[in-house]
Amino acid sequence: MTEEYEDTDELELEDEEQPGGNEMYEHYRIEADRGQIPLRIDKFLMTRLPNASRTKIQEAADAGNIRANEKAVKPNYKVKPGDVISVVMSYPKRDMEIIPENIPHNIVYEDEHLLVVNKEAGMVVHPAFGHFNGTLVHALAWHLKDNPLFQGNDFRPGLVHRIDKDTSGLLVIAKTEEAKSHLALQFFNKASDRKYIAVCWGNLKEDTGTITGHIGRHPVNRKTMAVYPDGSHGKHAVTHYKVIERLGYVNVVECILETGRTHQIRAHFKHIGHPLFNDAEYGGHEILKGTTFSKYKQFVNNCFTLCPRQALHAKTLGFSHPATGERMAFDSPLPEDMSRLIEKWKNYTAGREETA
Repeated sequence: MTEEYEDTDELELEDEEQPGGNEMYEHYRIEADRGQIPLRIDKFLMTRLPNASRTKIQEAADAGNIRANEKAVKPNYKVKPGDVISVVMSYPKRDMEIIPENIPHNIVYEDEHLLVVNKEAGMVVHPAFGHFNGTLVHALAWHLKDNPLFQGNDFRPGLVHRIDKDTSGLLVIAKTEEAKSHLALQFFNKASDRKYIAVCWGNLKEDTGTITGHIGRHPVNRKTMAVYPDGSHGKHAVTHYKVIERLGYVNVVECILETGRTHQIRAHFKHIGHPLFNDAEYGGHEILKGTTFSKYKQFVNNCFTLCPRQALHAKTLGFSHPATGERMAFDSPLPEDMSRLIEKWKNYTAGREETA
């Protein structure tokens, strides 16, 4: 019998996340031996999956997340020799006390199955090293204090994806285990729609493009990610982009993630020589393009003050509702700091053209 455990990174992690702790859910692939005796799949999986419980297996089956030879099966399915079994399950809970906190957060949609939040820059999504309170999870634990999923010590309740602390934008959070399983499978199968808006340094050569390159932990600075084009380290990652505006020494771009690796957009744009504006972890906090005039330096420093974080916003989010199957689509306006940043660069560019 061969077993493969695939770790899936949906979207980006907080900078302080510990290496190896970045999976929102786990994907297992198990191939039954030729001598496998027919056995119910729930019993089969109980003996082969780490930290699996009968309840978790039942929830995965109910959500259509247990498949035999690429077909969804029920817990009473009998595993046969040579069957290829794939399973998507929530990541096991960790021992961390979550104390609800009454923290302001922007809910843009909510029903009995899920809610969608427009996260502000500066808020950590869930507890991690250095952030044991004040996170979105603590805020949700307060908002959903009567929801069993948000009681106890699970430090990622309802989460199927996330975005960086200093990235703003949309997140969907499940309110039931069944909804969480359904949504997790959509993100794993790339059935969700996600678009980001970013401001990057420099002038991209093409109006549209694709950045491909494995992403893994930086060998020296473990808080950042590095791109390994030869595939020697990390995980396969693909980012598609389209230039929306060319504003002199910066570009406004729309990014679509084909994969969802840690810091994917930030690392990929650093790799091609166009770090995101004011991204301190990836060199974007320095004046990388432009003139040497002191007036220009002051202008850029004012821009850094105006948008004191990486210029990246998760603008749109689409998925199928886990209960009704209805396609849900959400769009969030650019936050004020990015809007003012882009407007300031527009005015600067217009002024240069007038004097040219």
